[in-house]
Amino acid sequence: MSASPSPVRVRVATIQLDVGVEETTDERIARASAMVREEADAGADIVLLPEMWLRGWFDFDHYAEISQPVDGPIGESMSALAKDAGVLLAAGSIVERDGDDLYNTALVYDRDGTRLAAYRKIHLFSYQEAREADVLSAGQDVVAFEALGINVGLSICYDLRFPEIYRKQLDKGVELFLIVSAWPYPRVDAWRTLLKARAIENQAALVACNAAGQQSAHPYAGHSGVYDAWGEQVAELDEKPGILRAEIDLDAVRQTRETFPALKDRVLGIEEPTYPA
Repeated sequence: MSASPSPVRVRVATIQLDVGVEETTDERIARASAMVREEADAGADIVLLPEMWLRGWFDFDHYAEISQPVDGPIGESMSALAKDAGVLLAAGSIVERDGDDLYNTALVYDRDGTRLAAYRKIHLFSYQEAREADVLSAGQDVVAFEALGINVGLSICYDLRFPEIYRKQLDKGVELFLIVSAWPYPRVDAWRTLLKARAIENQAALVACNAAGQQSAHPYAGHSGVYDAWGEQVAELDEKPGILRAEIDLDAVRQTRETFPALKDRVLGIEEPTYPA
C-alpha cells in the first residue's frame, strides 16, 4: 500500500449519535443519513458513524433479528448515501450475517459508493453482563485500505485495548486510524487514554467516533476525539450527542515520523520491523 507523497489535508466529521432514543429502523437511518449529508455539504471529506448505531450495542437479544450480509439493505443504503453525499463514509458497524455466523462488522464506502472495507471486530467484549462474545463470532483479519491518498486502518471499540492490531496496521503503511465505538461511560478515562496512546506509539493521526445517550441502564461515554501523530488532542466532544469537526494534516504525520524516527528504532527480537518499507 502506498500513499501520495504530496501534502494531504482532510476534513473529518464524527457524528456522535444518540442511540438511546426510541426510533424505528427507518427513522434511525433517515436521521443519521440527514446528518451525514449535512456534514458533506459543510465540506467534510470523511464522515464517521458509531459502532452498532442502528439499534445500540447493548441490544444483544435482537442481534440475530437485525443481522444481514454486508451487501444487504443497510450496506446498500450506506453505499448510496456515500455516493449521493460525495463523501468517504465510515458507516459505523452492523450485525453482519454470514451463513450461521454473526459478526460486528464496520463498513467504509468511497465517494462513488464503492465499499472499501468490511472489518469484522477481532476483540469481542465479555466483561460482566456484556454478551457480545456469546452471540458473535470474532473476526480474523486486520484491515487497512487506501483512500483520498491516505493509508487508513479501521478498528472497533474494544480493539483499542489491544495495541497489536494497530502495529499490524502500521506495518501495512497506515497513517490514519479510524475507530468506531460504543464505549460506555464508566470507563471514559480509559477511552481517552487509549486513544492518545495509540496515536503516540504509532505516530499516526487518529479519529474516533463514539456513541452517545443511554441504552437501558447503560450510558455511552461520547467524547469522540481527533488526535495528531504526537498524541496531541486536536478536538473532542463531551458526553452529549453532537458532531465533531476537525482538520487532519497527513503531511504532518509524515514529517513527525521523519524528524522523530521512533518507528525506525523498533526492536522486535528476531523479527525485523517492516516499517518503513
